[in-house]
Amino acid sequence: MKIALPVENGLISGHFGHAPQFAIVEVADGNIAGSQLLVPPPHEPGSLPRWLSGLGVTHIICGGIGGRAVELLSAAGIQVIAGTPVMDPAAAVERFLRGELSGVSGPTCEGHHGGHACSH
Repeated sequence: MKIALPVENGLISGHFGHAPQFAIVEVADGNIAGSQLLVPPPHEPGSLPRWLSGLGVTHIICGGIGGRAVELLSAAGIQVIAGTPVMDPAAAVERFLRGELSGVSGPTCEGHHGGHACSH
């Protein structure tokens, strides 16, 4: 399993598509086996799902995320866990592995049509 988390200032970013970094966490035998912090490609429609899929990511843990991003990630076989509060990425992964991280599998942002309206 490989989990990606959008990161800003060392914590889970409030918005998936605008995170300046992503923590990529490898999980083996139910434990964190390694991690790296990567700079994503520029934000353009579809770029992040393609990039993450190319890295072999299987899960996304994030705060806010739009509907189109959820659709593209799901189409790439990446499971989305959205609505996660701002917290340390490693702590979020540990909570997820213990089954303690509650989130939603759908979008938490309404979109960017004429503005940004998020519920996070």
